[in-house]
Amino acid sequence: MIHPTAVIGDGAMIDPDCNIGPFCIISANAKVGAGVRLHNNVTLMGDVTLGAGCEVFPFAVLGAPAQHIRADKTGAKLILGEKCIVREHVTMHAGTALGDGATRIGDRGLFMACAHVAHDCRLGNDVIMTNYAGVGGHSLVGDNVNFGAAAITHQHTRIGRGAFLGQGAVVNGDVIPFGMVVGNPARLAGLNIVGLKRRGFSRETIHQMRAAYRALFAHEGTFQERLEEASLLYTAHPEIREILDFIRVDAERALCFPDD
Repeated sequence: MIHPTAVIGDGAMIDPDCNIGPFCIISANAKVGAGVRLHNNVTLMGDVTLGAGCEVFPFAVLGAPAQHIRADKTGAKLILGEKCIVREHVTMHAGTALGDGATRIGDRGLFMACAHVAHDCRLGNDVIMTNYAGVGGHSLVGDNVNFGAAAITHQHTRIGRGAFLGQGAVVNGDVIPFGMVVGNPARLAGLNIVGLKRRGFSRETIHQMRAAYRALFAHEGTFQERLEEASLLYTAHPEIREILDFIRVDAERALCFPDD
């Protein structure tokens, strides 16, 4: 099902079970999986891979070169997993030699109108980016992260699994797993309790996570002292260990903290 007005580059690998709408432009290096639907006026530039079951809406541009003056863009790739929904005017840029050459998107992502994913980013599964949300280059975004409308991240930012970025948040520091940030500049406003409940975390687990959060971001002692104490108190809780490990793995990175 390829509309006669679509322009398909020689060498493009398109599964027979695809629906390519009017005026789509697909590069010679594109790879389009089974069950993919491209509505009209979709552009796939360069080496783009769309996993099975993806749906892309009009005027999305996927795989354009990075908006980077000095980066070597040779061999750059954009790879999307399965069952992603990419709405109108979304842009996703290919990787550069400054990373491993690829921007990678997980499965089942929902990217609402005008969202942007910059070069060399890594996004996990089930990520939701609401309208006008943006992710700066080289950012790492975990599974089940939810971006509110117009929430943006600085380049090289880490967003932990299950985090929530409030509407209009400007994120200059890393966001702990299951954290919730709001404001400009973004500040930590607690745990993403709604998200935890929706994903079936037990009441006891949420209670323990809240207790660990209060201990970690209390006013007594230094942050390093509180981190070590939390490591001793909550060794049996995998979600809390995930938060602590996230903080330790790149201690040089700034974190989003609560207001004083």
